[in-house]
Amino acid sequence: MLTATEVESYILQGLECDYVQVQGNDGQHFEAVIVSPEFVGKNMVQQHQLVYKALGDRMRSEIHALSIRTLTPEAWAEIR
Repeated sequence: MLTATEVESYILQGLECDYVQVQGNDGQHFEAVIVSPEFVGKNMVQQHQLVYKALGDRMRSEIHALSIRTLTPEAWAEIR
């Protein structure tokens, strides 16, 4: 079973991020907030695809559910 810290690490390895926070306590269901300059100019589906790519096969095997909130650095600055 994965930990939230491991999921966070996998995202950081595969995606340039300014901020990542992953929560989850059962090893299969997670919630993530991800801020990345790679999201600029992309719609939400494209942003989520970048996250799925960073997680690779783990999305099919180890992670049962992942709720994702993606933001550009500019959008993040507006809500902070």
